[in-house]
Amino acid sequence: MILDTLGVGLLGTSTEVFHRAVQYGKIFNSDVCSTVWGQPDLQLPPLYAAFANGVAVHSMDFDDTWHPATHPSGAVLPTLIAISEALVPKQKLSGLDLLLAFNIGIEVQGRLMRFSKEASNIPKRFHPPAVVGTMGSAAAAAKLLNLDQVQCREALAIAASYSGAPMANAATQTKPLHIGNAARHGLEAACLAFLGLEGNKEILDLESGFGAFYADYSPQCLPPLESYSWLLEQQDVAIKRFPAHLGMHWVADAASSVRKLIVGQDEILPTECIHKIVLKVPDAKYVNRPFPKSEHEARHSFQFNACSALLDGDVSVQSFSDHSITRPQLKELLGKVHTEHPMDNQPNFEKLYCEVSVTLKNGHTFSERCDTFYGHWRKPLSKEDLVKKFKFNASTALSKEAVEGIVETVNKLEEVADCSILSEFLRLRDQTSYSSQLSQ
Repeated sequence: MILDTLGVGLLGTSTEVFHRAVQYGKIFNSDVCSTVWGQPDLQLPPLYAAFANGVAVHSMDFDDTWHPATHPSGAVLPTLIAISEALVPKQKLSGLDLLLAFNIGIEVQGRLMRFSKEASNIPKRFHPPAVVGTMGSAAAAAKLLNLDQVQCREALAIAASYSGAPMANAATQTKPLHIGNAARHGLEAACLAFLGLEGNKEILDLESGFGAFYADYSPQCLPPLESYSWLLEQQDVAIKRFPAHLGMHWVADAASSVRKLIVGQDEILPTECIHKIVLKVPDAKYVNRPFPKSEHEARHSFQFNACSALLDGDVSVQSFSDHSITRPQLKELLGKVHTEHPMDNQPNFEKLYCEVSVTLKNGHTFSERCDTFYGHWRKPLSKEDLVKKFKFNASTALSKEAVEGIVETVNKLEEVADCSILSEFLRLRDQTSYSSQLSQ
């Protein structure tokens, strides 16, 4: 999760929304600064470095997804890397310190979501990373900053007042700000708690507290430590193969399989011979976009991703370029798509499926169904493919030496004496050897 998040964040430094976030951060000045990933000549105050790096992680919707539905890592990792570099100058934080704080940030998000059945489904009102992500970021920051029990409680209370963002901004440039704000606000909440700011001590218990975000929120006492089971041990984490909403991976896999039934691997799909395309998908309105007009809308469109996979045999980073989105063949296919929402197809990342049927003008119909795509927690990416994805993404922003250095560091993170070495690699664009960094 850490390696994948760094990779998609580095790739995201090429996006317009990231550059706008950086410009915003530049209006603040501080003697204490943290690295902006992939930017060798730029550092920002820790809050705004965490914000900009969080925006980069989610700028292409390429970051990991958990069940119940949220993007867990992007809200936490930028916070921890900013802290490790800037806020504890007299104390070296080890890789094991970072790993423990990261796990706590993920755990808090998962526990809060498991207090609501509503949270298990694709969200309708609030974007989860802006809700539980802010709380997870605050918890992770509190742990890494070594806050005491009272301060940790206050950090969560403060973070609850920073939480919440409406789903209406999905498929826009504003959606990545939800992750950036979660990272920044969690860190800010922990810092304010350290300075003695107080909040409602029952924030997690009240309907008017954290319960405001979930209609069926029902908190429970956690089990004692001797019988405690970490949620991350269940490994219900999906690592995406291409930058789009998680639901798109089901429909893309099904469409790619249909394409193979119609034409060979390298043959051109005869779009003029297609009469109708039927998609059987869950009823989730914000990813039901028949004719997306931007890359962000395309990342949230069952129709677009199905048609892209039919045309190309796959969906990739390049699928969301302006050139790909405006192809006449793609628009032709989009005009032939019909969607159906079977009653048994729930908008739930554990249970949903996608079925694609293509009927040709000669009457022949080809259908395929995907119940579990490659990258889902039931069918996880191989370590080789995960590292391959990271290297492709990170190499867009860093030197080869830095990319290899991050892979090696993350692989042995529990043995690293000073985790701020990650920040050194995250700003290496030139061909400087990383061997000296590792020796330090």
